[in-house]
Amino acid sequence: MKRHNRPLRTGSLRTRSLRTRALLALAVIAGALAIALTVPVRLGLDLRGGSQIVLETRSTPAAEAGREATDRTVEVLRGRIDALGVAEPTLVRSGDHRILVELPGVQDPKKATDVLGRTAQLTVHEVLGRAEDAEPTAASADATDARVVPDETGQPLRLKAAELTGQDVKSADARIDQQTGAGWHVTIDFTDTGRDRWTGITADAACHPAGDPQRRVAIVLDGKIISSPQVASAVTCGAGIAGGTTQITGSFDATEARELALLISGGALPVPVEVIEQRTIGATLGDAAITAAARAAVIGTALTALFVIAVYRLMGLLATLALTCYGLISYAALAALGATLTLPGLAGFVLAIGMAVDANILVFERAREEHANRNRPSTRSALAAGFRGALSAIADSNITTLIAAGLLFAFASGPVRGFGVTLGIGVLASMVSALLISRVLAEYAASRAAVHRRPRITGIAHTGWVRDRLLRRGPHLMRHPRRWLAASAALLVVTASGILVRGLDFGIEFTGGRLVEYTTSAPVDPDRARAALADAGFPRALVQSSGDGRLTVRAEDLTDGDTAAVTDTIAGLGGDAEKVRDELIGPTLGDELRRNALIALSLALGAQLAYLAVRFRWRFATAAVGALAHDVLILAGVFAWLGKPIDGIFLAALLTVIGYSVNDSVVLFDRVRELLARDRTAPLARLTNRAILQTLPRTVNTGTGAALILTALAVLADDALTDFALALLIGLAVGTYSSVFTAAPLALELHPRGDRSSANGRVMGEDGRHDDVKST
Repeated sequence: MKRHNRPLRTGSLRTRSLRTRALLALAVIAGALAIALTVPVRLGLDLRGGSQIVLETRSTPAAEAGREATDRTVEVLRGRIDALGVAEPTLVRSGDHRILVELPGVQDPKKATDVLGRTAQLTVHEVLGRAEDAEPTAASADATDARVVPDETGQPLRLKAAELTGQDVKSADARIDQQTGAGWHVTIDFTDTGRDRWTGITADAACHPAGDPQRRVAIVLDGKIISSPQVASAVTCGAGIAGGTTQITGSFDATEARELALLISGGALPVPVEVIEQRTIGATLGDAAITAAARAAVIGTALTALFVIAVYRLMGLLATLALTCYGLISYAALAALGATLTLPGLAGFVLAIGMAVDANILVFERAREEHANRNRPSTRSALAAGFRGALSAIADSNITTLIAAGLLFAFASGPVRGFGVTLGIGVLASMVSALLISRVLAEYAASRAAVHRRPRITGIAHTGWVRDRLLRRGPHLMRHPRRWLAASAALLVVTASGILVRGLDFGIEFTGGRLVEYTTSAPVDPDRARAALADAGFPRALVQSSGDGRLTVRAEDLTDGDTAAVTDTIAGLGGDAEKVRDELIGPTLGDELRRNALIALSLALGAQLAYLAVRFRWRFATAAVGALAHDVLILAGVFAWLGKPIDGIFLAALLTVIGYSVNDSVVLFDRVRELLARDRTAPLARLTNRAILQTLPRTVNTGTGAALILTALAVLADDALTDFALALLIGLAVGTYSSVFTAAPLALELHPRGDRSSANGRVMGEDGRHDDVKST
């Protein structure tokens, strides 16, 4: 029996594939929309205002500050924070010895720090008498362990060894006597064991006459007498106070009574803790940052969208719609993961828009080439070929950016770590936007009859202004690669010399110290403020004006008392001075952050080298990483010349520049690899030049779109984001230059001299025959 096989039609396969991708895109968008409408994104303290405190546990001779002790400390501190009444506090262990505390809305963290940092070692003692009444020759057996501690009035008392500790306390409450008007007091309830001990202590004290110091009982907290009440006259000798309840009275207000009750009932910390980092952001500063970043995002995205639409017409419009979906997906991913959106995270969110645009531009430029090289094929087939051809470059460039984002998450802390999370989410969302949603919209539009009849409205039926100009001129840019390397070396020397001449101005994150930012009712000249602070006893304080009536003061060692004095000095110069930001970094943490920054930078370069070596062979990988090092040194040198701070925000920008720079190199070398596969006889320099001319339109268009967004951030965003955007703008310009005029010439110079004449690496042997050499 003869069997007839029926071939599947290409058109039906395409329709089925488009339908599958469309259903998947709709599912992604619907899921993201559902999450965005139901799950709010958690804002960081730098956006909603509040205080962040990092505590580090310390070992004692009696207790080791390991993971278990830190976990027990977290539980004690959680009870104290809950009793403080802070809305939505965050308390988590970081590593084996650190505890991160976030207190939204708390603008004066001093009180919170006092409560959190106190070890709360509660003890109860019998009073042996006044210190001046002691007779040196009459020390009794009971007094051998006595110690002298001043009471509430400053009078020194001799105390017997502790009879009760905080472990004997069941609960403590702050109360007020409404009937007698005696004011606030703290009521303590003891455990069963503590009740019996309390009865025995008060029974012995009641045997002494009224007014005798020995009729008092001393309650000591952290080595200080917080109350030494006298046993009431109604209590008889030997009977004591039954019931296991006592009251601590004094001149307490409501806040003091509640904090005292909190410390007593919360229990003692297993190990002491030390504040190693403290950040306070004013609510108004956070609101202003959100407004400025949002304005920059809207304007920058709008300008980028207009540019893409002007260049790619209908496909640019559809890419803009896909970018809207990108924003929705990124927001939903942040909400679903419970990530915290910080100020640098907002910048990362906006920055990833540029990466999403880059993926679309890569596809559209490849589609333009396919349309021009295949004698006017259909728009849909050109688009399909464009998506296939751009896939490897998109994947490689995004993976290298994800490496930088992962390193930020692993080694950074605070807002910069949040930037790494947001950047990573943005990169993944941009790939979904460009490779799924944008493709569905583009292929659907290209299959419409009206679009098929008018191919020029798609924006890919013509080569574009940049490509046309390059095709007409056909410059051979790689004819003298050493000249470009010399120019790169000269640029590197001029800029990087700023590191030696001016030095790097490391921020307090890397040096330790304290930074306080003020807003003043009247402008204050930094030089005048510097002189006033020197007269006030702070000669080494660094003062800078950050615009808009803001002034920052930085010093290595400023206590809370010193900060108050600085505030008074600034207020005397500029009228009302409001503290809008207060950051404290301990010296050990500063050393650690600086070390981690160097590790992150070194690992970033090493990871890029390893990945690119796998993808492009070692010569291209070395050239790309050499260009990265060139960009890093130039950016650091420019910031040194400008006197800009080298801090965590700069580190985030630096690693992002590395990702951006390697993106351009990856796109270029991906095209070189493709051309090598097609023609293995042409000289490598000529193939490299052809790759540069073919990818240059993408580089120009991508750079323009990213520059529009970054310029909006630099002009409209907060002061911290201004430096961030400035660093990225410099990195964008230098990275675009280095990928063409540093990485490509360096790759040619690294290629063996005998192999440069042909791309496949064939060299002439002594007998005139051609020997094959493995190509790179």
